Amino acid sequence: MRAAFEVSVYAPLATRVDAVVDDGDTVALRCARPFEDWRGEVPVGARYVLVIDGERPVLDPRATEVWFPEGHSRSAAEPGGTVDIATFPRAVARPWPTRRPQQHTQRPLVVYESHARGLTKRRPRDDAGTFRAAHAELARLRELGVSVLELLPVHQFDPDEGNYWGYMPMVFGAIHRQYSATGDPAQELADMIDAAHDLDIEVWLDIVVNHTTEEDRDGPTYTLRALAEREYYVVDHDGNYLDDAGTGNVIDALSPSARRLIMDALDRLADLGVDGFRFDLAAVLARDADFVRAIGDWGERRGVRLVAEPWDMARYLLGPDFPDTRWMQWNGEFRDDMRGFLRGEPGVVPLVAKRLAGSPDLFASPMSSVNFVTAHDGFTMYDLVSYDHRHNDANGWGNTDGHHHNRSWNSGWEGDDGVPDSVLALRERQIRNAFCLVLLSHGVPMFVAGDEVGRTQGGNNNAYNQDNETSWFDWNRASEFVDLERFVRRLIELRAAHPILGSADPADGLTTLYGASGGPDLSFESRSIAWNVDGLYVIANMWWEPVEFEIQVPGEWRLALDTTAPSSTPVGGSVGERVGQRVTVGPRAIIVLET
Repeated sequence: MRAAFEVSVYAPLATRVDAVVDDGDTVALRCARPFEDWRGEVPVGARYVLVIDGERPVLDPRATEVWFPEGHSRSAAEPGGTVDIATFPRAVARPWPTRRPQQHTQRPLVVYESHARGLTKRRPRDDAGTFRAAHAELARLRELGVSVLELLPVHQFDPDEGNYWGYMPMVFGAIHRQYSATGDPAQELADMIDAAHDLDIEVWLDIVVNHTTEEDRDGPTYTLRALAEREYYVVDHDGNYLDDAGTGNVIDALSPSARRLIMDALDRLADLGVDGFRFDLAAVLARDADFVRAIGDWGERRGVRLVAEPWDMARYLLGPDFPDTRWMQWNGEFRDDMRGFLRGEPGVVPLVAKRLAGSPDLFASPMSSVNFVTAHDGFTMYDLVSYDHRHNDANGWGNTDGHHHNRSWNSGWEGDDGVPDSVLALRERQIRNAFCLVLLSHGVPMFVAGDEVGRTQGGNNNAYNQDNETSWFDWNRASEFVDLERFVRRLIELRAAHPILGSADPADGLTTLYGASGGPDLSFESRSIAWNVDGLYVIANMWWEPVEFEIQVPGEWRLALDTTAPSSTPVGGSVGERVGQRVTVGPRAIIVLET
């Protein structure tokens, strides 16, 4: 006799719920009393689909795995389509892997944001693009100095939807089957997490629980809409969906059934050993502040780090406006202010002074601030210094999608066609400058896979549907930008040697700001700033002319890094121990002195 797998689904409006198994059996689920779950059992390993009131096939929203029959079509599930149960997605009754503990890194947090498929898709191996293939990349990340691998969404999404990033989930708590080489995606992800833990690398997941792939009224009906749309989505009296996620719908954070579905998914994913979750558009969930705090309580109990993207299409809750200070937050102000500084905008130095100190205007602790200048959504770091304008024609929207105001600068030449060597040299220097600003500021630094080797998307700043070489990690670039990768490795080592940059204590009193002489120049036309912290003296000059700086802190200072030098080899040499010693910093350059 085959072992049994429990099926449990909340369908408060249904009068009958059946689980139709692929072997032809039909299991009638039972509901003990109104507004409780319908429950039943199917054999372990079976593929099944739920059928509501003898008519509508539904994918189990608590599925542990999803299988797509040949002939699956997203359009068939849309209004006017003809739903065929034979080609409808199936839940797989696969037991979840044995629970694994979280294992927080013993090293300073340095976050590496990557796509699970794109990280290895261009590797010459049969399992390229899978969790198993990612095992082989972990040693390189450890050598680079990365201590957190943050994966873009890995929950199951519709392969017929054309969304490479995976931000349109079908089932919150199932792992995307197409990322598995073994046919058991959850187990394969858990094994990858184990391998990361062996190298003292945490694994965080970017999780989307604010909306689903069902979109608006014109989208497909797979799960929640068929079960009880007003129990799960924010719907007005006229039946219109609130669309603060920009995807057609948002989950109702005030609904107990929606909250339970989310918490069940979080528990399940945490059981794989996941060390942290970055919540996409967390402001959607913050419509119920108590729910955000309940997730915070859960995170404390499970030993899981929580990170918010503290905005949605309607609200911007960065800093104290977000309802739980235990969460870290993606710091959009750091991104914008540092981008402005990099391209030499006037009036941003006073803001830069706050960002490099851990944004005390926004956070009580610097460790609440996840500092970045690039993320998956937007230009790569190379493209940030190579394009003034987005080039998104390949996405199919006539270059109207993606942000149009990126605070980027092409270094004097748009794109790579015929680019002069002098411009390429400036671009590489600007990338090194960007890494210095991210990694030598107080807080939690983050950069995107491939930024350390000059990965380009050809100016595409919204490559959400580019499951091709546009988005995949380019190992040819890695061989071309060896010096850049060495520089980033050296910079991470330098940060690790000064752990105060990753301290939870406020930076006030720990970091002192300077100008070319005397205090910092916070005037509108200023483009430079220097700071001293824990034996580091950093001088950043984003002016297009060299600037002479006076060293204002006594010490036996040596030159540790200079972004005008292509190699990461310590440039060495004593600058001098006399206060008042002068150092010339080149145009658009940063030097780092160390005692």
